Amino acid sequence: MRTRFGGPAALALAVCLPCAPAQAETATETAAEDAALEDGTAAEDESTPESGWSLAPAPPAEAAAPPPSPASIEPAPGAYGPPPASPSSAIPNAETSDAAVPLTPSGHVPREYASHRGFFRQVGSIGTEMAIMTAYVGAQSIPKLFKPTAPFHFQNEGWFGKDTHNIGVDKLTHAFNTYLIAELLHYRLHRNTGGSEGDALTAGVLAAGLMALNEVSDAIEPDSGYSMQDITMNIAGATFSVLRNTVPGLKEKLAFKLEIIPNGQIYSHVGKKHYEQQRFMFSLKGAGFEALDRSPLKYLDLQVGYYASNFLNSDREKGIEPKRHLFVGVGLNLGELLFARSQSRVGRAAYSALDYLQVPYTSLRYDTTGRLGN
Repeated sequence: MRTRFGGPAALALAVCLPCAPAQAETATETAAEDAALEDGTAAEDESTPESGWSLAPAPPAEAAAPPPSPASIEPAPGAYGPPPASPSSAIPNAETSDAAVPLTPSGHVPREYASHRGFFRQVGSIGTEMAIMTAYVGAQSIPKLFKPTAPFHFQNEGWFGKDTHNIGVDKLTHAFNTYLIAELLHYRLHRNTGGSEGDALTAGVLAAGLMALNEVSDAIEPDSGYSMQDITMNIAGATFSVLRNTVPGLKEKLAFKLEIIPNGQIYSHVGKKHYEQQRFMFSLKGAGFEALDRSPLKYLDLQVGYYASNFLNSDREKGIEPKRHLFVGVGLNLGELLFARSQSRVGRAAYSALDYLQVPYTSLRYDTTGRLGN
């Protein structure tokens, strides 16, 4: 968690520290004088001129009282920092102090001590990020305005049936895209708000809202429409992101990943060929369990996922029946294997990216069609 007031605190410390020894010295002299007065060794002599000259014989010297030990010297008020906190202020507000506050089990600053407590205040901390995301959504939607359009309408697209356009892969794409946007926004929110509690929910709401806005462009396409199935999957993806960032230990143990299998064009950007390349999975990560920390099993993930095949228009024209593949398998966690101990910026970025992407041909799976392989 970034310290919000680290700069001012360091400046105040730099100003106060040079003054502290002088104040401590003054306190020492004052304490010594008081001790001397108590012992009767420093009585005033009003008859002695201020110049210190006197013809009278000097009184016999008495042994000076020993200086008080450092432990007995009470420092001057405020010389070495603020006074002790009262019980009611033992845990200060994050807006007014740099002192440590207890974090929630998920690593957030409790709402009562957070610097950004409300939804709109948290949103305001990522204005630039939201502008970029909104521009991206607009870039995806605006071109549709220059094509033939229809009045706003809804359309029931179905779920994972063989009679649907993309056998449900497009629905998982909606869930994953919303999940990924929520994760990105949460990362920025967590950084910009100092880990204020509620940032995960704020990120999820924003991600689902952006995707719902994007769906409006489908609602004016003649061959499409505003799909409540898409909206439901958007909410599901955002919800998983919220859970992953609020349930202790879940982020370390469970990941929602996408794998893209190269085709004849290596990568297809849009259309059915794009959907046919995609494999979606939940990965239970061995690295998230302390019992496997010293075992090679920490580099393996248990996978449960889905993809579809034989649903291209050319396949349907040939009478080929679409196939749905629900699979289980074991995958190699390359992020943990290659970058878990990396201290470089590139290594950390690769580690994060591989928490969302599964590298092709690094898994062994068995699916509901009887296929064993990648």
